[in-house]
Amino acid sequence: MKIIGEALNNIPWQEKPEDLKGAPVWRYSENPIIDRNPVENVARIFNSAVMPYEGKFVGVFRGEQVNGVPYIYLGHSEDGIHWNIDKEKIHFVDESGNDFMPKYAYDPRLVKVDDIYYIIWCTDFYGAAIGLARTTDFKTFIRMENPFIPFNRNAVLFPRKINGNFVMLSRPSDSGHTPFGDIFLSESPDMTYWGKHRHVMGKGKEWWECVKIGGGAAPIETDEGWLMFYHGVSGTCNGFVYSIGGAILDINNPSIVKYRCENFLLTPEKWYEERGFVPNVCFPCATLHDAVTGKIAIYYGAADSYVGLAFTQLDEVVSYIKEHSVLTQEDTEIGIR
Repeated sequence: MKIIGEALNNIPWQEKPEDLKGAPVWRYSENPIIDRNPVENVARIFNSAVMPYEGKFVGVFRGEQVNGVPYIYLGHSEDGIHWNIDKEKIHFVDESGNDFMPKYAYDPRLVKVDDIYYIIWCTDFYGAAIGLARTTDFKTFIRMENPFIPFNRNAVLFPRKINGNFVMLSRPSDSGHTPFGDIFLSESPDMTYWGKHRHVMGKGKEWWECVKIGGGAAPIETDEGWLMFYHGVSGTCNGFVYSIGGAILDINNPSIVKYRCENFLLTPEKWYEERGFVPNVCFPCATLHDAVTGKIAIYYGAADSYVGLAFTQLDEVVSYIKEHSVLTQEDTEIGIR
């Protein structure tokens, strides 16, 4: 098995503990990598995305301000673990350079397609919807047209065009946090007009994803297909529990699911995942990966209060997903009905 991509020699990494048996994903022993009150006027950072940039690392971070309004903040790191977060939120402008700030912005993803970096987040567009911006230098951030009408969340781009089009995953929803939401994909020739909507996956029968699911990190291109880490939600007498799951999508038609793991890959078990502003949350938003070694680092929000880091190897996680795969007819369909 191999990752289709570039080498990342300085990927953050920690070897798998010898006493961890069976599990294909393991946590960084020094988690959380971002604690509470990280910068002035920001109470919590979580659900954030990172990328390699100019030999180092750059990230877009969900910063929950002390007044409760979330915005996106920019951060830089030498090693992908220790982060310097800007005190001021990212300043978005329109095509003419005029201010174009959202009312709020949260759960950002950061994806490079060709030579452009795209930020995708949940914004206010007369209800929860998808915000979109681009940058080439992480100095000027041009906000683009919102791709979809409300209500929608958890949007993430594929890191390259497929059959000539940009492809974006999203989770159409309602105005709240009710059990509503499957993963869909949409295509665009220009990042403005979106169509060819397809159903990808619905909630599963397994306990950890029986309420709803949503996209997570940008899919990783491999010779087995697109490796996708996503979140699954279960309901308990004490509220929702968010876990991390894994699936592999068809390389040329990613509305078709080839393998879908019936087991979670990571579920809240550590104090920083179980205790926080929103308890019992592991919420993946980004990965770093090295095409040479197959190493993968997963960044995830923990309890809506912290940023956690976990690791896996391509061979190990893909083998685990395939070995424990359970598919439904909806998974294997093209999704147009």
